[in-house]
Formats: sequence, C-alpha cells, structure tokens
Amino acid sequence: MKKTFFTNSPGETKKLGKFLAQKIIRRNSCSKSQKSAKILGLEGDLGGGKTTFLQGFAKGLGIKQKILSPTFIIMRRSRIQSPTSKYQNFYHIDCYRIKKPEEILDLRFKEIISNPNNIIAIEWIDKIKRIIPKKITWLTFKFINKNKRKIVIKNDN
Repeated sequence: MKKTFFTNSPGETKKLGKFLAQKIIRRNSCSKSQKSAKILGLEGDLGGGKTTFLQGFAKGLGIKQKILSPTFIIMRRSRIQSPTSKYQNFYHIDCYRIKKPEEILDLRFKEIISNPNNIIAIEWIDKIKRIIPKKITWLTFKFINKNKRKIVIKNDN
C-alpha cells in the first residue's frame, strides 16, 4: 500500500505524524502476532520535514518531551506512556553521520529491532539499507518549497 500526502506547513507535517502514530497504535493494540519492532524508515531531502514529522509522531504516541534530532548522538529512546499501546519504547535513530552500516550494530540495533514492544523511526535509513529487515514502513520526504512537503508512505508489510 502506498499513499501520498502534501503538507503546507510544519504544523500540518506534525499533524500527519501524529495521525500515523495513532493509527499504528490502534492497529497493533490487539496484535499478538507481531514478532519484531515496528520500523519506520525515513528518507529524503535535507530539510524535507523528517524530524518535524517525528515530533508529531511522538506526540501521537503520548510522548510529552520535546523530540530533537539525534544527529550527533545517533539514537534517543523515549518511553511510550499510552495506556492503549502495547508499545513501550520509541527509538529515534538518525543515520546521517553513519559512514558504514555496521556502525549501527554497536548500539544494540539487532536487539532493539527484534523487540515487538518497540517502535523505531530511522532517519537517513538509506545509509543502513542492507542491514534492516525487509518488512518496514517507508516514508519518503520531498522538499517542494519553504513550507510545502510531499510525503509518500509505503507499507512493505
């Protein structure tokens, strides 16, 4: 399934992120069949809205703290406080500074992606494409102009 969205402001981009998070929580709150983490792979232009989208996404998960891009620390973990969610942790990973895909493995990556209680959003996923699972949700961000973004969401699962 593939859907295309256009947002006309950072607020709309955050709202789309929040909507997707709430949809994922609703869909998976009763699912016991999921055997690994829910992974979102974000790719696209610098300044394309990836972090802005994830700020809204985190809000949709019930996370209260401000979401900042982990560009220099690579990964941040937040606890999901939603009583209706089976998910417990939100991992925000930024691979912009990754030189070789194997570098991510030093951060317990295999363990994190194998836990079905985790939701993981990976910015610049194209840098580690060859070591990620096949079944993920792909989000492609295209910078149209100062405020407008084209966001394509494609589910591989």
